[in-house]
Amino acid sequence: MATEMTRRPVSNEGRIIAFPSGTGTANIERCARELGRRHGADAIEFWKAECRRLADQLLAAGMPESDVRERVLRFQEDVQIELVLSHEKRAVAKSQKR
Repeated sequence: MATEMTRRPVSNEGRIIAFPSGTGTANIERCARELGRRHGADAIEFWKAECRRLADQLLAAGMPESDVRERVLRFQEDVQIELVLSHEKRAVAKSQKR
């Protein structure tokens, strides 16, 4: 369900920076599952930590801060899409059981 956009390498001034493997489809799905089961302050704390971890990985890989912000925003969007799709999938499955 997660988009492939978050797994593509980024070109930066003629260099290729590998996108950290922990931020691909499996990580998007993991974060969506965790956010789906957490609530309130626990969910906010988890989400902030995940976004900070991603930003730190990208900065450590040499990505400029402006590109890091863009990647984190894209990651946030991908996780949000995954949350919506997973809720829709559960709703359809539940309605088919009736």
